[in-house]
Amino acid sequence: MDARMREQPHATPARPLLERLEAAGEAASAAQIVERLGLWQRPASSSERPFVTLNMISTVDGRATLGGRSGPISNGADKALFHGLRSATDAVLAGAGTVRSERYGRPIRDAERREERLRRGLEQEPLTCIVSGRLALDTSIPLFAEPAARVVIVTSSPASLPASAAHVDYIRTPASEPLNLGTALVELRERFAVRALLCEGGPHLACQLIAAGLVDELFLSVAAKLAGGDLGDGEATGGEALRMLAGRELQPPVELELLDVLRSRSDLFLRYGVLARECVSRATSSSWPDP
Repeated sequence: MDARMREQPHATPARPLLERLEAAGEAASAAQIVERLGLWQRPASSSERPFVTLNMISTVDGRATLGGRSGPISNGADKALFHGLRSATDAVLAGAGTVRSERYGRPIRDAERREERLRRGLEQEPLTCIVSGRLALDTSIPLFAEPAARVVIVTSSPASLPASAAHVDYIRTPASEPLNLGTALVELRERFAVRALLCEGGPHLACQLIAAGLVDELFLSVAAKLAGGDLGDGEATGGEALRMLAGRELQPPVELELLDVLRSRSDLFLRYGVLARECVSRATSSSWPDP
């Protein structure tokens, strides 16, 4: 029997109220929404690390990728919000798998957005931060061919990538220890003045950050699509099939607070505050795949 249908004997049944979210509202562009959020003006969540926003997308049935990529799930509104959020933060963070599969390039390609960043007191380009425990990166990725790109790689490998057009720095942890994302975020703030950081996944890195209590807000785009398939069945889908968070089960589950709801046609855009920041997983991060 579904647990929702069970009744505890001698307990007063709870009667939670449901509130209808009205569909009609003032329409606004992604740029206007990001402007109102003022992410670049927010103080860091602590004096040591940046304010971290996680931006993810999922189908209604929980798939974060199709054919190993998030692009087929996205639409015009989601892409506009994606680029709008990039224009308002000091740095963009992604796992090596996401950078490889999505073929990351210059983070801000539009000259008007770069001017907008300058007006906000930001650098023209956000720092691109990549988490790669084994330094499993290929410099043929367009990002490394971009002279304007500033890249920081978080790794436990003592090796370095071949020289490229992009400027590349490293945050290293000892190879004998698991990657400590909390320490890496502190170093991003201290060495590179990162106060607001946008994480774009993928699902493994997102889960590690949330498990470590390092995410302050979540932007979740819910695409009005049903994809089916077994999660993790890469052979059937042409790439690894993942849900929004991939990895060990979080114990206890992380509590969220709904802050905003937007829609574009039948797609939803949800903004949550992350309330439980001290949850831990059943295993250490060293047992998880290279994100």
